[in-house]
Amino acid sequence: MNQTTKPIILLNIDSLMPEPLEIATQTGRAPALQFLKENGNYIPNMVSSFPTMSVTIDSTLLTGAYADKHHIPGLNWFDYRKKEIVNYGTGFRETTRQGVRRTTHNMLYRLNNEHMSTEVSTIYEDLAKRGIVSASINSFVYRGNTPQKLHVPRLFSALTYFENGEWTTQGPSILSLGHFSKLRKWGFTPQIAAGNYKFTARELRFLIRKNNLPAFTFCIFQDMDARIHFRGRMDLKGISKIDKEIQKILNMYSSWEEAVEQNVWMVIGDNGHSPTGTRYKEFIIDLRKILKNYRIARIERQVKNKDQLVLCVNQRMTYIYVLDKNLSLKTIVDDLKTDTRIDIIAWKEEDAVHVTSGLREGSLRFRPNGQYMDVYNQTWELDGEGKLLNLDVTDDNKVSFGDYPDALARLHSALHSHEGRFIIVNAKPGCDFKAQLTPFHLSGAAHGSLHKQESFVPLIITGSDEKPTYPRFVDMKEFILRLVVD
Repeated sequence: MNQTTKPIILLNIDSLMPEPLEIATQTGRAPALQFLKENGNYIPNMVSSFPTMSVTIDSTLLTGAYADKHHIPGLNWFDYRKKEIVNYGTGFRETTRQGVRRTTHNMLYRLNNEHMSTEVSTIYEDLAKRGIVSASINSFVYRGNTPQKLHVPRLFSALTYFENGEWTTQGPSILSLGHFSKLRKWGFTPQIAAGNYKFTARELRFLIRKNNLPAFTFCIFQDMDARIHFRGRMDLKGISKIDKEIQKILNMYSSWEEAVEQNVWMVIGDNGHSPTGTRYKEFIIDLRKILKNYRIARIERQVKNKDQLVLCVNQRMTYIYVLDKNLSLKTIVDDLKTDTRIDIIAWKEEDAVHVTSGLREGSLRFRPNGQYMDVYNQTWELDGEGKLLNLDVTDDNKVSFGDYPDALARLHSALHSHEGRFIIVNAKPGCDFKAQLTPFHLSGAAHGSLHKQESFVPLIITGSDEKPTYPRFVDMKEFILRLVVD
């Protein structure tokens, strides 16, 4: 085993997108990111996971697998075996109606210790097996194999299932998670569940100051997502604020060049955003109205035997679970096709994925291991209208992607990410889904869907000439391990 002498620091800036990043760096609003970008490799089109929601995306980055392997289907999904809706925190009203204690328990503990599949391993687990130390700062996806105590301040203990104010979880060697696990004993945490961008930067600076940087450190700056939901995807102020904190980190070295000499720096977004329209009736898709003829489960109570459908909205993507065995998926699909704002409707049947649309005519069926090869060297069997997923299929059976990057693998993975009979719907750009109390985003921006606006994010790599095999989140784990261990 030969560990690199340069620690890797991966800065994940929630909702960082290529175009606003390029504008911010070109106009002097983000000098630190400009320095890293101009002195390293820049990839503007990294393909995220699907659904484009942080917990699924981060799980893919850390495990090197899509949701069909790591089994974190989204921020909001239905556990068919336990007959319960699993929500990791989609919004204030939905969280309070479902129960703050249950949602907090899901996010802080169950996601990592129960829901994520043991058939996959995280970067932290793989490094620990080699005796290599790693760190997670401010990420809700943190599974490792080192027992870590999560502490709950007495003021917030009523909001959690923690006993005696603490719980043992499995994390990396170094774990920082807001109020619950701090590296700086007396450090101030501005937010209850996790630290804001200043907290993340302070925790990273603490490791550098103490000369305690491990081989790999994963840091998340979460604040920009909320800003963009309300201010739109071209908001640059959030980038400038985070850049100032990155400047402080780089300033801990004798020069910024020295910071790059000593470490490998990576900066990545997790998902993009699609701009949303201004008129409620035109741009908000209320699934309860489309499916008003069926008994839809209420989120504030246990799912009952008489319930026919469960709706789990992930902003611009939704899982629709069909619980009534006498109700065919085709019947629900036909109802969904009546709304032209739904651009992708997909479900699995036997060993194939079926795709149709409310926006376009035709149907498509596909499965892995066929005669068609895509740009990521994955092979598929295709039958039907490739235009439904904006596929470009050549005469020699080569497949490339347009509006929906890596659409076949990502859609297949979501449909095989957990048990149950369900349909996936994807809203066309400009539109957002709504169910009982799910938040929606008029005159702002939203994510969750398969569309390229939410799927393409930037990656900066400074301090190494290496690159991922393909520009995809699912290839990041192999890339990072390749840098850490020869």
